[in-house]
Amino acid sequence: QWSVSTGTSSLTCPAIAADGTIYFGTFTGRLWALTPDGERKWIFRTGLEIKSSPSIGKDGTIYFGSRDRKFYALSPDGKKKWEFATEGAIISSPAVSDSESIHFSSLDGWFYALSFDGKLRWRLRTGGISESSPVIGADGTIYVGVNHELWAISADGKQKWARGFNGTIESPPLALADGSVCCNSTQGRLADMDSTNVVR
Repeated sequence: QWSVSTGTSSLTCPAIAADGTIYFGTFTGRLWALTPDGERKWIFRTGLEIKSSPSIGKDGTIYFGSRDRKFYALSPDGKKKWEFATEGAIISSPAVSDSESIHFSSLDGWFYALSFDGKLRWRLRTGGISESSPVIGADGTIYVGVNHELWAISADGKQKWARGFNGTIESPPLALADGSVCCNSTQGRLADMDSTNVVR
């Protein structure tokens, strides 16, 4: 139906807002907003490339990270609401919970939980530098790949368990409705575990 030239490559997955606006990031450090017809609405510039796919909150706020070590929140009109600085590049995509928290990992080896106003709620030292993005289960448990392990993290920032694998976990895990979680590693292994870390 249409195509738009950005002049560079993109590895982010697009996010689509309730009004049909399409958001995605590029290697030139720009977050694009397009109408459903492919017209450019606005571009927001960060300091380095964007590999973090954007997530959209219930109020339309757009959340994403950048290799410039900052995590951003933008209003639907493209204005910056706030930014949060870490000590490493942010290449994972954020998960937004119903408990008014945004979760993401940074290459500084920490896993972060921020409130919707950009304040730090807690952070958990993982040592992880893989690009796995977190997902949130129905009970609020957060699952994320940490190098060679899959971690389950409680809503208040405590590690519940960790499961080791051959190969790193780069892709986001999949939290299923029955409470189980699936993940795959770079060694071509797919695992399905229940909520207590038992492989089914």
